[in-house]
Amino acid sequence: MKVRRRLCSPGICFTTSCEVRNQSLTRRVDYIVATQFLIKGIIDEMLLQIEVVRRSNSLVVMVCLALAAIAVNLSLPLTAKAEVARVSSGFHSQGQALSLPADSPRWNLEGQAKVTEYLGRKSVFLDGGGATIKDFEMRDGVVDVDVATPASRGFFGVQFRISDDGNNGEWVYLRQHRSGYPDAMQYTPVLGTGLNWQIYNGPGFTGAVDIPKEAWFHMRLEVAGAQAKLFVKDMDKPALVMNDLKSGIQKGQVALAVLTGATYFSNFEVRTTPDLPWERHLPSLLPGTLTKWSVSPSYDALARNLERPLSPADSEAIRWQEVEAEPPGFVVLYRYREAPHPRVTFANDFSKRLDPQPGMKVVYARTNIESEREQVKKLYLGYSDDVSVFLNGKILFRGRSAQNFRDPGFLGIMSSEDDIVYLPLKKGRNELMLAVSELGGGWGFFCRLGDVEN
Repeated sequence: MKVRRRLCSPGICFTTSCEVRNQSLTRRVDYIVATQFLIKGIIDEMLLQIEVVRRSNSLVVMVCLALAAIAVNLSLPLTAKAEVARVSSGFHSQGQALSLPADSPRWNLEGQAKVTEYLGRKSVFLDGGGATIKDFEMRDGVVDVDVATPASRGFFGVQFRISDDGNNGEWVYLRQHRSGYPDAMQYTPVLGTGLNWQIYNGPGFTGAVDIPKEAWFHMRLEVAGAQAKLFVKDMDKPALVMNDLKSGIQKGQVALAVLTGATYFSNFEVRTTPDLPWERHLPSLLPGTLTKWSVSPSYDALARNLERPLSPADSEAIRWQEVEAEPPGFVVLYRYREAPHPRVTFANDFSKRLDPQPGMKVVYARTNIESEREQVKKLYLGYSDDVSVFLNGKILFRGRSAQNFRDPGFLGIMSSEDDIVYLPLKKGRNELMLAVSELGGGWGFFCRLGDVEN
């Protein structure tokens, strides 16, 4: 499952506008000083003066107010300036509730998206489309929206903290066809335009919920620091707690998004809240995990023999990038390489699972293992989607774990123990190399060494 090339249109920070009346210069200065509200340096004040000029069409007022702004900024004591900055910053971060009706010009509709009527309400309709709030960014905040869907299958939800280029962000969504199952809800970071649900799965990423059909129900998303909570129908108990948001983006745009499946949205409201400290809740790094890797650029997988190791000349010619595994030991390749988006032929026709898949990409990853003696070690291996394992220039293993590959319902979820490969290590330095290929859903691998039991 993939999101479109751009998550949404680029946005800029939304600041709550304040009415600025055309008053006398003295009263204007008194107003600013008394409220300690609209001054945050000369730049903020000048922006306010532009609004005054627009209303008054007076060059004299512009000059006078600009001079007044400079005078006030220079004359305030340092303690007063600090308080002004604090109050102004707090107002900006907390903002006010922004309610957007379906036909609001603040929506930027993309793909299969329109304003229509459904179940007695004017609604935003999406089916393979998105609705992004124009001129708005959010770090911490609360999103409220009513949802209704007649679809039996689909993926609908809220994207948040979307980067300006639309390539990265967070997405939490519901899946009608999985209603009541442990993965009816899903959270995934979007990295390099790709979803990562095959890598990030289980508690904190998936959850069960009953999804009503052809009836309005309420959803709420609370985002605070590096955590978030999704409420569905019950606003007292979160349906999904996202204990550690993975994109790394701390502020960005907000959008409604539907990958597929007709879905309607109404009564949308978003409000920013004071920023909480950014505290990650990372899992523990598993013992024996190989964390230091070098990765190659991405290549066309069909143009390479993935059962043949790289020659020394090939390896020497590659510009390797040093990367480090994140807890519990995942190397998430979408953080470093753009996601491919091929049309996978066996997604809907299992008989084609062995056919070449145009658009499939491959990355080589290498690390060194120091061994004090000649011995055999277990390599606990997780990967998505395909992998070839080479040790000291010889292939030891070839595995395929793409969604739908092993059976039509196979998801290709990556775990830390998908497979075990036995490594015959020589004394000294051993080069371990992987060729990891990707079709969709998350590109990455996990490697951990263990002892062979007697």
